[in-house]
This record gives sequence, C-alpha cells and structure tokens, in this order.
Amino acid sequence: MLNDEHSHGLWEKTAPPAPKTEPLRGDISVDVAVIGAGFTGLSAALHLAEAGTKVAVVDAVDIGFGGSGRNVGLVNAGMWVMPNDLPAVLGQLHGERLLELLGNAPQSVFNLVDKHQIECELERKGTLHCAVGKSGLKQLEQRAEQWQARGAAVHLLDAAETAAKVGSSAYTGSLLDNRAGTIQPLGYVRGLARAAQAIGVAIYTRTAVSATERSGSRWLVRTPSGTISADWVIVATNAYTTSPWPALRAELLHLPYFNFATTPLPENVRDTILPERQGGWDTKEILSSFRMDRAGRLVFGSVGALRGTGMAVHKAWAARSIRKLFPQIKDVTFEAGWYGKIGMTSDNLPRFHTLAPNIISFSGYNGRGIAPGTVFGRLLAEHITGRVSGADLPLPVSQPKEEGMRGLREGYYEVGAQLAHLVGNRL
Repeated sequence: MLNDEHSHGLWEKTAPPAPKTEPLRGDISVDVAVIGAGFTGLSAALHLAEAGTKVAVVDAVDIGFGGSGRNVGLVNAGMWVMPNDLPAVLGQLHGERLLELLGNAPQSVFNLVDKHQIECELERKGTLHCAVGKSGLKQLEQRAEQWQARGAAVHLLDAAETAAKVGSSAYTGSLLDNRAGTIQPLGYVRGLARAAQAIGVAIYTRTAVSATERSGSRWLVRTPSGTISADWVIVATNAYTTSPWPALRAELLHLPYFNFATTPLPENVRDTILPERQGGWDTKEILSSFRMDRAGRLVFGSVGALRGTGMAVHKAWAARSIRKLFPQIKDVTFEAGWYGKIGMTSDNLPRFHTLAPNIISFSGYNGRGIAPGTVFGRLLAEHITGRVSGADLPLPVSQPKEEGMRGLREGYYEVGAQLAHLVGNRL
C-alpha cells in the first residue's frame, strides 16, 4: 500500500483484492460513523448493519492499512496477561467477563469466515506457545493450569510432543490452544469489508477525519472532502490513531513488529515444519513468531522495524534464527518483509473509552488484535443498538491516560531490538 512493499508484504501479494471504495465526497447522514477500516471498525459496521442500522466507515488510507493488514495472523484466545491476573486488575466481574469473551473470541472469527465465505486461508488447528528453557516451561504450566480451571481446551505438551508439532527440538514444551488458529489477516479484513458492503455499509477510503463537532443532538465528522452527520461515532483506529483524538495515541506505546516470508519451501521440507499447521510463538521477552501459509512459505517475525539499519540487521537475524530452529531448511530465501506498529498499554489490557457523549472506542490490543478486535466490534454494535448496556460490557469505562516518556521508550524498543538481533541467534 502507498507503494511501500514493506508495509503489508506477503499479505498484499496473496490476499484477494479489496472491494472497490472511493473517498467521501460531499455530505451524508447515517446513524453511526465508524472511523477506521480494520477488524474492530468493520466488525462493528457489519453487526450494526445486520441490526438494521445505517453505517458509514471512513479510513485515512485503505481497508486494513493499520495493524489489521500487517500482523502475523495468529487468531489467539485471551490476552498476554495470565488469566488469574485479569480479575486482580479489572475486578472480579469485569475480569471474568473479559476472560469468557476473549476465550471464545477465535470461534467468533471462524463463524464470520464461514457465514460470509471469506477467503483468508483459515486454519482451525490451534496455536502453540513454545517454552524456551525451564523458566519458559514454568510460565506455560501456570498458564495451562489457570485456563484449564476455566474449562478451556488447552493442553501442555512435553518437549517430544512439541518437537513433533513444531518440527524443531528447540523447545522444552509448549501450550497447545485448540480454541485458536491462523488466517491471512489482510484477506480476513477485506472479507469483512466486502460482507459489510453487501448489506449496505458505505466504506470510504483515503478519507482522513480532521475534526468532530456537535451539531444539535448529532455529531458532524469532518473530512477534507465532506462531512458525515451521525448519532454515534465509533473510533476504531488503535495504534494508527492521529488527530482529532491525540489522547488515544498518547496512552499507547508503539512496539514495532516485523515479519519475513520465505519463498515456498520444497514439499518434503514444508511437511516437516508445523505439519498440522498451527501457528507458534515463544516465551522469550523479545519473542519470535512463526507459521506457514497455504503455499508453503514460512512466515517468521519478531520485535523490530524494517527501516534504516533495521532492515539489514533483522533480515540477517531472521535467516540465522530460521537455520538454527529449522536446520532442514538448507537455503533461507526471503520473498517478502514487512512491519507495523502494535499498540501497547501499561497493563497489557485493552481500553474502553467514552471520548464524548456517543463517541466510543476500544483500543490497546497489545498484539492480540484479530479475535479481540472482532468481538469488541460486535460489542460496540450491540451497545449502540441497546442489546448490551454499559454495565454489561467486559471493560469498565476509562479515560485515556498519557504514557510517560513515550517517545524515549519507543525509541528504546526499536534500537534495543536491533542490538539484540545484531548479536543474537534465536535461543
């Protein structure tokens, strides 16, 4: 997108074409204006339209331009936070409510893919959280115990079982989450857009919002080429938020994350790597993720930005790491490399904000955008249509709170990842 091969990489090469859209021109009136054409915004628009609500979606660039079109494609359940820690942070009511919602969230994604016949390379084989060393295994033992106590379909695998599923003997164990899976994320978000358009949602791209203002009992959403009059406004821009909501940007720390995709591997090699087609990631602080696509490409990623010296450093590290993790790949050749921004919060949990009367937002997915974004979008729709009250939402209403020394810390993440990858292998 925007003639930048490092923005969406493999996903832009292999996703079905985006549905046709145009910039907003002129003034329109709808029930709900949605800002941001990613997982949350398009899920909200789709569910609103199914309930008979008139909706318009605007995006400053294009469908899936932000994290929705750049991420690894792991459809995970829950958040990074340990299950037992959520009630401690959010309170028992909201904590358990969020755990139940996000535990079932991957199935909501799968249901939408099936219902709307979305072409996104869906695999429902689960995901593998892989333990590095004894400390990593202990962490996974705790996570497994806490999820199993809630009846979740997760299983702790030993080193031999993990080696059989990953195709590598590098790990001391893993947590198999059978609720989860993988998708081609840009294909999925474009499919949501196509489904929303089919039932009447208007989607306008290359349409940046410059301001919102009250006009009687309604809101005017202003853009350079027209306005949208609406009763409600959903802000679904997360890590790619710009004006007129700087407070949403200020509460998030941007963590850069990259992926490299190999050329399609020979069939005899691809059958030895993730043979059941789970996606995986590890327990290291600067983690790595890996998965296969339908054509047999290995997609391998970690923290870092592919710009400046970062491109060469991270590419060399990825090649070294793949050779160490999967020695059966004799020649590591990359077909694509891309990166984006993850919106991190101080406690690694998402936020629900009422930015003004009838302007609402979920943000802060902390690298878990696919399933949470999908179900939070549905919840926003149900809240607006009166099916879910504010008291029944899984997160309490909060006010954006600026993260201190944000610029310095974001620079540290980017430079720190380069330094770690400059000298490090994978394990």
